[in-house]
Amino acid sequence: MRRTVQQQQKLVPIPVEHAHAAELAEMSAILDAHSEIYSLVHADLIAGQINPGRGREGMSAEQVIRAVIIKQMNGFSYAQLSFHMVDSDCYRSFCRIGYEQRLDRNTLQRNIKKLRPETLEAINVLLIQEGVVRGVERGRTVRTDCTVEETNIHEPSDSSLLFDVVRVLARVMRYGKEAGFEIDTVDHTRAAKRRMGEIEHAKNRDQREKPYRKLVKLAEATIDDAVSAIPCLFHPPAWADLDAVILAYSLQLELEHYIPLGRQVVLQTKRRVFWNERVPATEKLVSIFEPHTDIIKKERRETLFGHKLCLTTGKSGMILDCVVLDGNPADSTLVEQAITRQKAIFGRVPRQAAFDGGFASEANRAAAKAAGVKDVMFHKKRNLKVLDMVKSSWVYKNLKRFRAGIEGNISFLKRCFGLRRCNWRSLESFKAYTWASVLSANLLVLARHAIAA
Repeated sequence: MRRTVQQQQKLVPIPVEHAHAAELAEMSAILDAHSEIYSLVHADLIAGQINPGRGREGMSAEQVIRAVIIKQMNGFSYAQLSFHMVDSDCYRSFCRIGYEQRLDRNTLQRNIKKLRPETLEAINVLLIQEGVVRGVERGRTVRTDCTVEETNIHEPSDSSLLFDVVRVLARVMRYGKEAGFEIDTVDHTRAAKRRMGEIEHAKNRDQREKPYRKLVKLAEATIDDAVSAIPCLFHPPAWADLDAVILAYSLQLELEHYIPLGRQVVLQTKRRVFWNERVPATEKLVSIFEPHTDIIKKERRETLFGHKLCLTTGKSGMILDCVVLDGNPADSTLVEQAITRQKAIFGRVPRQAAFDGGFASEANRAAAKAAGVKDVMFHKKRNLKVLDMVKSSWVYKNLKRFRAGIEGNISFLKRCFGLRRCNWRSLESFKAYTWASVLSANLLVLARHAIAA
């Protein structure tokens, strides 16, 4: 009989029969088979503590690494992750979180951000070794390509960067002034915003120059005020307590961080707008919040702001290696590095290696052959002969088809594991975020192979 209202919930929880639940169970078993993973994470969590054996019991190493995997696999924010840790029995069970334990977003963020990229890379190597033991991946045939992961910044322009300098420095000084420190400053934020609007709506270069000069003058005045404010923070008011001293120190650090960045923004604006110089990409600052961001110009395509990644994958779909590159080096300079890193992971070079056309050169072919790679295929020949690269045309065609599969691997990482854009701040956190995505993807691939076997 169908009722209008369910009078009583079942007392016994119903087992979850779903493909994702099966994947989580297999992923959990893989992690439990490698206790050294938890030891690596634990070392990061207690780093810097005077006496790790004392104090309140926080998240365990096991909980932290499992929470990272759930976060990256679903693209959750910390607030969403906190909700699902409470709401989902599957995720709670996977992360080994008891019913009495409540993890807010601050706790999750504080623990997850302690993980170093080197630790996450070492965990990924352990997963690759597990793939070798299970016969999922041998590392004998590999493919390498590059992609770009963006940093979490707005579209940069000289006017928006100058406005960022004014508003951030003004905000820091306002906090100090409100706390009682004798800081003499004028808040130019509203005037700077108006000048930025005038620049954005100007029809031509001549109309932009006048508001640009005003905006630069406002930025320079704000920077000068910030320089004068630093000594004031060294002399707290007579009534100041410990909290005021700590606030003064933190404000001082912020000013010392943003002042040189502000000067760099002013200088590059003068060079580009007033002196008509072409500022090289290596000398440009595109964000005062993520100053490590590189300008990645794709040939005949869009310009991206982030970091270039060099990825190597195998036949299983596992990500065998990932390198966050400095700047925008040519693909043709990365072949030897890719092969050397494969040798460090597997103890031998791959038998066959497939590369995108940008990697092609006679020097790279010769270097790969000298390292011990039997067949090295470049997607574009670049005046290279097929039989010099591989032993037959049939092998070349098969490796060419195999290389195309890395585009799917990259798409999988970007769509499902957040590799399209990193929203963690600082270069160190950018690398940690990247490796967290890679190892989460590899763990899921291993679990799916185990389920399909």
